[in-house]
Formats: sequence, C-alpha cells, structure tokens
Amino acid sequence: MTKFDEATQAIKIDDTTYDVCLDPGYSIGGPLNGGYLMAVILRAAVDASPFEHPVSTTAQFLKAPVPGPAQVRVEPLKAGRTAAFARATLVQDGTAKIEGLITTATLSGATPDYHDDEVHPMPPVEDCLRLPDPKPESGMTLNAQMELRFDPPTIGWLKGEPTGRPESRAYFRMAEPQDPDPYVLALAVDALPPVVFSAGARGWAPTVDLTWHLRALPAPGWLTLIGGGRMISDGWFDEEVEVRDSTGRLVAQSRQLARVGRG
Repeated sequence: MTKFDEATQAIKIDDTTYDVCLDPGYSIGGPLNGGYLMAVILRAAVDASPFEHPVSTTAQFLKAPVPGPAQVRVEPLKAGRTAAFARATLVQDGTAKIEGLITTATLSGATPDYHDDEVHPMPPVEDCLRLPDPKPESGMTLNAQMELRFDPPTIGWLKGEPTGRPESRAYFRMAEPQDPDPYVLALAVDALPPVVFSAGARGWAPTVDLTWHLRALPAPGWLTLIGGGRMISDGWFDEEVEVRDSTGRLVAQSRQLARVGRG
C-alpha cells in the first residue's frame, strides 16, 4: 500500500458508513485539495458498489474540511446490470462538507470504437519546468506528494508574464512510485494551478462544483494534463482538464466552476 493509498483509505463501519482520516499532506496552503478529497469519497463509494470503477463523479464543495477524522456516508440510489448510482457525503464534526453523486461501472480496457487523439503538443518532459518549492510556512504540502512538469509558457505568471489566456499544461505522476489508477486520476484532474493564474489572476481560487469522468484505465507512466477555461466573469471561472496516459489515450475529463482568487 502506497502513502496515497493510506491517505485515501476508507474503513467500512457498516453498509453505509466509512471512517476516513484526512491527511494534512494534501493541503494547498490551508484547505485540502479537492481532487484528494474526491479520491477519499470514491474509495468508500466504490467499496459499497457492485462495480469496480467510478466512471462519473459530481462533487459540490459545501465547506472546507480540515485534516483529521471524518466519515463518508454512502446512500445507494439505484443499481442496474451495468451501472450503479449513489450519493456520498463527507461529514466532519456532524456537518456535511462535500456532497457527491457517483456512478460506478466496470471498465474492461477494450479498444475504443472511436478515439480523438488530437491533443495540444507538449515539449518533452526534460524540457518542462517545475514550480519552485513552496516556503515551509506556506502550508502548501500537496507539492511533495506529486511531480508536475509544466509547459513553460503556462507558468509565465510566476515571473509576472502570464499568457493572458486561462490555460495550464503539465506532465503528472505521484512522487512515490505508483501506477496511475482511478483514484490517482481523481487527484490529477484537480492538480494544476488554477488556469486563471495564466490569465493574470492570483490568490486561492476555491472550487464550488467539479464533475469528472473516468474514460479508460490508464497505462503506467506519466500522465499529461491539459487545462483551459472558456470564460472569466463576475468573479467566477470555469476550468476543463483533459488527462491522457503515457500512450496518449484519453483517460479522464473534468470541468469545474470556481471563484476567482481574492488575493
């Protein structure tokens, strides 16, 4: 079991209740990363399902949970021959923090009937850049759990040179050797810096609603994350992320609605 597996572990208490312990190692300067929190919820939802994989997840982030004990309560809604539906709620200190609607199924790894292999060209991994290590007092512990190598123009905002477009592109893998699986993909779809940074915004950009789809089981190796947005308006922005595995196959898609950073 890897450190990520331990950090997302859900221990079954009864048919609908799971104990979890939210790990402080996935903090983004105070709040815990939304992708990490989704992975925790999905561990419980899949364990309670007759199917193996979380093919569609919609999560609403009601309040920011803190590191420490919590519970996931799973409410089965319907189960058919090929898919099951459930509601999963992350509860801490008696308060609902995240509400999720999760569809589970079992993917076979079959060859796609159609596959859009058109993707934004990325430089080789060795020509991509890391973000600077955060200062210890920042509380930004997430960086230590994963490796990101960025397409250089998309982190020009670090030097005050944003592209002016909401975009972010990077290679991704876990810091501890681990083949990507659906739970790693839940983290990956929310691993990029907010795409509004490249449009000139700064500050914590809290996610309000995030939906992602598992499209295929990923091959071992680096994942490629391609992020972009359509509109920034009235203090809100959208962010779409496409994840491809080391073979170039589309393995995950996400869209989230978030608040523009206030800082």
